[in-house]
Amino acid sequence: MTNNPQISVVTPTRNRREVLLRAIESVRAQSFQDYEHIVIDDGSTDASEEAARKVADPRVRFVKLDTWRGANAARNIGIGLARAPLITFLDSDDVFLPFRLEQSVTLFDSNSTIDLAISAFTKPMGETAPPTFGRGVHFDSELLERAIAAQVHPIAGSAITARKTMMVSVGLFDEGLWRLQDRDLLLRCAGNGCGATVLGAIDWIKYNSPDSISRQRGGYVTAYADLIGRHPQIRKRYPEIVAYMVARRILNHLIQGHLGQVIEEYRINRKRPELGFPLATLATGYLPGRRRRRVILDEVQSLQGQDMAAEQMVSPIVPQVADDGKVANSAPVRHEKLPLTDIV
Repeated sequence: MTNNPQISVVTPTRNRREVLLRAIESVRAQSFQDYEHIVIDDGSTDASEEAARKVADPRVRFVKLDTWRGANAARNIGIGLARAPLITFLDSDDVFLPFRLEQSVTLFDSNSTIDLAISAFTKPMGETAPPTFGRGVHFDSELLERAIAAQVHPIAGSAITARKTMMVSVGLFDEGLWRLQDRDLLLRCAGNGCGATVLGAIDWIKYNSPDSISRQRGGYVTAYADLIGRHPQIRKRYPEIVAYMVARRILNHLIQGHLGQVIEEYRINRKRPELGFPLATLATGYLPGRRRRRVILDEVQSLQGQDMAAEQMVSPIVPQVADDGKVANSAPVRHEKLPLTDIV
């Protein structure tokens, strides 16, 4: 193990023993090997620590927190411990494809002005992944803000790679947020004049564990209000889009027949001063917000040098971990890129 790795991988985890081992093995299977993998156990009560410490690899640094502090606090602890100039993140239920680190390090080595990169992801067979637009291009800070505000670019924790100095300068992850923390971080980066390069090839697989926050039916409007409260310029610059985001979430609950969630999310919207949209504004603002979002989406798509809509890729073997912690053989998995269509 080198004391000066070129890139640090930070993984927060809590009570995810089996998928944690899969994540660790996906890092160990990288084509680029000059890394350290910092695993921050956020007060697990299962056998995560015992299993992780059996991994015979000095590059894996396991840190156990005595009490639960939250994923963002765990990420920030990992950033503080990182010895490399580059930091990338891997949630414990996700998997890197074998060229993730090589692709990332090559990008940053090729251009010293790049401080932030966003990776595209796919999902396991049978699940639909949202399309990633603008792959292979650089967003300046203004376009990055527009893309994040309009949510035309899928963002998740395992998508981000950045220079440590930049992460520290913008204040790391907000430990007061429990959802949308990735968008908050990117908006702060954009506000500091930092753009982002979207990596060209899909390089990770996003899995949804039963305890994933993104799987929770409710709570989005509360989290969105928290985000807008931290970035009031978004409502000032994109008022139609902010109303549309709230209306879209409520409409989705209505379409799925979750009437209780419709009432709850609307009530939270009205109660929170960061939002506070009356029903008439949500109803009349839906289409204008959707149109403005589409304009931003078209802008992002226009930067993409070539149509990747039909791209197909076969990933190398995704590690499968047995109960004893050993890696079992598995077959290659085929992933398809979805057409570049709008997300309602």
